[in-house]
Amino acid sequence: QVQLVESGGGSVQAGGSLRLSCAASGYTYRRYCMGWFRQAPGKEREGVATINSRGTTAYADSVKGRFTISQDNTKNTLYLQLNSLKPEDTAVYYCAAVFSAAGEISCSRDGYSRLFFDCWGQGTQVTVSS
Repeated sequence: QVQLVESGGGSVQAGGSLRLSCAASGYTYRRYCMGWFRQAPGKEREGVATINSRGTTAYADSVKGRFTISQDNTKNTLYLQLNSLKPEDTAVYYCAAVFSAAGEISCSRDGYSRLFFDCWGQGTQVTVSS
């Protein structure tokens, strides 16, 4: 089983930036899909961005051009760079992963759904004030 631990959340003013990290440990597979989700109070968890083991990325329309997902395989760490933050970005942000060949192939197509992933971090709070 793989463990995911997020960090980097905090409180910023609108227009500011944050860099979230997700450290993976335990047994991993060379082919995978990893993603970031967010959940605001009273709302469903929604997909933000995905990246697979080939480096293919996908973004939700609401964050396209503002957020960037990346990975550092030497550190087994996933990142989400959040720029031009808006109050509506306020949420708990979660790191998620599925380690399989099917996950790699279907990452962009199916990675928007929380049901696609079977490994989750504990979440990190992002608060954006106006």
